[in-house]
Amino acid sequence: MSIIRMEGIRKIYDTGKVKVEALKGIDLDVDAGELVAIVGPSGSGKSTLMNLIGCLDTPSEGIYEIGGDNVAGVTRDQLAEIRNRRVGFVFQNFNLLPHITIVENVELPMLFGGVAVRERRDRAVELLTRVGLGERLDHKPTELSGGQMQRVAIARALAMNPDIILADEPTGNLDTSSGTDIMSIFTDLWKAGRTLVIITHDPALAKRASRIVEIRDGRITSDQRNEEAA
Repeated sequence: MSIIRMEGIRKIYDTGKVKVEALKGIDLDVDAGELVAIVGPSGSGKSTLMNLIGCLDTPSEGIYEIGGDNVAGVTRDQLAEIRNRRVGFVFQNFNLLPHITIVENVELPMLFGGVAVRERRDRAVELLTRVGLGERLDHKPTELSGGQMQRVAIARALAMNPDIILADEPTGNLDTSSGTDIMSIFTDLWKAGRTLVIITHDPALAKRASRIVEIRDGRITSDQRNEEAA
């Protein structure tokens, strides 16, 4: 079953003086349980594609369905609701709130999603324990290493049990050892049946994916299964 279905996706940015076509007819299906790496040079359209997959923006043309929901043409409020229920985000810069504890950071999506107080606290503790931070619950992000902050971000991404985990350069700000640890967490999530889409420049991370999609000049130029994924 396709969790992501894109057909004929175009994205045009109109500055008033010039129109820039960032995506030029993208067709992409991602099935449940895949670990997909999207790679390509700067300016290739990766970030635009990520914004569309993550429901941070809508296409200029084409069909986009996520978990069976039609995303193209919905209102901003509807897009936000789909995004909160369907997508968990992991960003290069972590995007954690520095003045609250890590357990409160993980609770935030559930707060916005209307989850009851006790349930969201229990779930946040469970997720942080799963990523190895069960002893650091009351610490603030500024008291953690980069690798630990990314673990918090992964726990937060899982909070609403989304259809997709979408990661944007998740190892970009980490040293090699921490990056390897984060790759292992993603691999474990994939083997547990999660669907992950990772935007990355990191060849080592891409090689861990079950499928590698390359984008250049707004078009998909390669879409290959990776038999060596581990």
